[in-house]
Amino acid sequence: MEIGKSIIRVDAADKASGRARYTDDMIPRPHLVAKILHASITSGRVKAIHTREAEQLPGVVKIVTCFDVPDIQYPTPGHPWSVEEAHQDVCDRRMLTDRVRYYGDDIAAVVAEDEISARRALDVIRVEYEEFEPLLSPEAAMAPGARAIHDECPDNVLRHMDFQVITPGAPVKTAEEVLSDPQYRHFSGHYDTQMVQHCHIEPAVSYAYMEGGKIVVVSSTQIPHIVRRVCGQALGIPWGDIRVIKPYIGGGFGNKQEVLYEPLNAFLTRAVGGRCVKLELTREEVFENTRSRHAISMDVEAAVRPGDMRIMARRSRAVSNQGSYASHGNAIVANAITGFRQCYPDELAHHAEAFTVYTNLPAPGAMRGYGIPQSDFIGECFMDDMAREMGWDPYEFRLRNIMPLGYVDPTNGITCHSTGLRECMEKGAEFIRWKELREKYRDQTGPVRRGVGMSVFSYKTGVWPISLETSSARMVLNQDGSIQLQLGATEIGQGGDTVFSQMAAESAGFPVERVHIVSFQDTDTAPFDTGAYASRQTYVTGMAIRQTGELFKKKILDYAAEMLGRNAGELDVREGAVVDAAGGQAVLQMEKLAREAFYSFRRSEHIAAESTHQCKENTFAFGCCFAEVEVDIPLGKIRVLRIVNVHDSGRLINPKLAEAQVHGGMSMGLGYALSEEMKFDSKGRLLNGNLLDYKLPTAMDHPELTALFVETEDPSGPFGNKALGEPPAIPVAPAVRNAVLHATGVAVNRLPMSPQRMVEAFQDAGLIPEQEGR
Repeated sequence: MEIGKSIIRVDAADKASGRARYTDDMIPRPHLVAKILHASITSGRVKAIHTREAEQLPGVVKIVTCFDVPDIQYPTPGHPWSVEEAHQDVCDRRMLTDRVRYYGDDIAAVVAEDEISARRALDVIRVEYEEFEPLLSPEAAMAPGARAIHDECPDNVLRHMDFQVITPGAPVKTAEEVLSDPQYRHFSGHYDTQMVQHCHIEPAVSYAYMEGGKIVVVSSTQIPHIVRRVCGQALGIPWGDIRVIKPYIGGGFGNKQEVLYEPLNAFLTRAVGGRCVKLELTREEVFENTRSRHAISMDVEAAVRPGDMRIMARRSRAVSNQGSYASHGNAIVANAITGFRQCYPDELAHHAEAFTVYTNLPAPGAMRGYGIPQSDFIGECFMDDMAREMGWDPYEFRLRNIMPLGYVDPTNGITCHSTGLRECMEKGAEFIRWKELREKYRDQTGPVRRGVGMSVFSYKTGVWPISLETSSARMVLNQDGSIQLQLGATEIGQGGDTVFSQMAAESAGFPVERVHIVSFQDTDTAPFDTGAYASRQTYVTGMAIRQTGELFKKKILDYAAEMLGRNAGELDVREGAVVDAAGGQAVLQMEKLAREAFYSFRRSEHIAAESTHQCKENTFAFGCCFAEVEVDIPLGKIRVLRIVNVHDSGRLINPKLAEAQVHGGMSMGLGYALSEEMKFDSKGRLLNGNLLDYKLPTAMDHPELTALFVETEDPSGPFGNKALGEPPAIPVAPAVRNAVLHATGVAVNRLPMSPQRMVEAFQDAGLIPEQEGR
């Protein structure tokens, strides 16, 4: 049994020793260097670009402007494409643009012999603009008479959703009937979340060259097969004329679930006759010119039956600041309002409304949690606010309303096939000493106070039925009797290759040491997979691996049966040997079988298997977070003392890797809660787009982190498993906020909970005399 073992990562030695080769390590020498000219206005139009002086500088090879690239609009998000137009992304991007939509938009590119020459050229290019008034907030963009940021959306609303969900059999037609019913207690609130950056270690980097009539793009990406398709769309060439290679990747967290600069790089190599062109972003460019997490504001209402704490109906109105381009667009806020609704299914009805609005800010996209960190902060703060007003224990209030086993979402059919949420809550409450500390820290006075808070979450696994889910795997028997495993699914630092190897070993009957996984994806040779996102790979790709492993084993047994003169049904593969199925004794070593299969004069058969799985299933992962904090009220300083996440992610494939995932997610959640925020001036210019001014927590800012698990067996998962990659980052911020509420009685409804914001909140609450906070 290889599933459930905490084996060492298959890439650990190479990464720890520095042998692992990332994109920048692989760039051939010599190569050209590309740099991008970014707009110096926030909104407007490029009237002319003067490049003559730059073109005459030594080392400059080519300058390409927005007037030179194909007039093709293409999509950039890493969603699975579909032949059905309704499932295709918004095409609103060009490689370079003459219509400037945010400060720093891409308007030209320089290709030079070296970076210094490229930068010198950028400095002397002159641009003439027609400048427009920037629209930096959704409210400004939706105001009557506001200029359209994209002609296709004259009101700047990329999409508006408005739907009612009525529980089958409920005696009402709208949520509003319930919300106005005087027999229920009515609550309302407004909450805001901020724009934050992924801050992965490796910046966005690619290089491109031409070989054999193809454009080859080597890129740090989560989605190589999608990059291939989008590059073809952007250049207006057959997709097969593009080859994408993904080496080791230094983190992505969703930012590299976007086709960033690969199409431009592909265009540039063709523009210089196929020579190799490197395009690497600076950290400042990563902040401003890639993606971030959406800032979402939400107004919420609820009707609760006081007698048993049951949520009868809720209404939510969310506004998402989409920035300058559609990117993942409405999918983010749609996921947010859906997650808000699903976590606590309303007894009678739910009304959700959402606006995705273009503004003149950098475009957000996918980030770990995909809208659920925002909605979970809002929903879990709202739960505590309601409980506090009613004098209820927030733990008990949640317990009365969490999603039950067997719940089927009435809008999309996603089913709760397994749940250990109640057990997660019990385990976390026991660990943090919930009842004891809630009583101990009640009604405190003084400048320094302590509190405990909690939050829960639910998270679906993969994207079906909203989008296509498909994956393939290939297994080949090597001459020494080991397995070569090829996937289109991508290792991005999360440990995917390790769990894939365990899954292959389990399904084929081999020890994991005899599985050799190909860590690099090459779209010319790797089986198709849409990539790493949506916590999908162990669920969707895992099923493809299992199917392939079973087919692979059957082919081995068929060959072995002929060699041994036995019936294949009497045999099995265990620990990498053919054994008697009944007794378990080894009857044929795999190395001998492999040599025979490769080199027999009588019957040479190269044993391999490949299978595609289209996943038409989904399920919910669950978990909770408990936090203990100390708040220095005069300083507005929150110190997190302890934090514990408890997860139900089904059966754990590799418990140690699971724990590492949770620790990393908790760290991201702490930054989201306390310090991280992208700040812009009144002109839309990013003020803190670097790792000095952007307040990312360091090791010195971390408390004791604890990861616990409740293992369930999910019948829809290939090995009883379900989502874990994104969930750890979801519940931390609301747990910390609710602990602060417990400590001080002050409800902070906006992230991050920075010292300045906390001082202002404490002043408003009368805990700090106003002059003391000045």
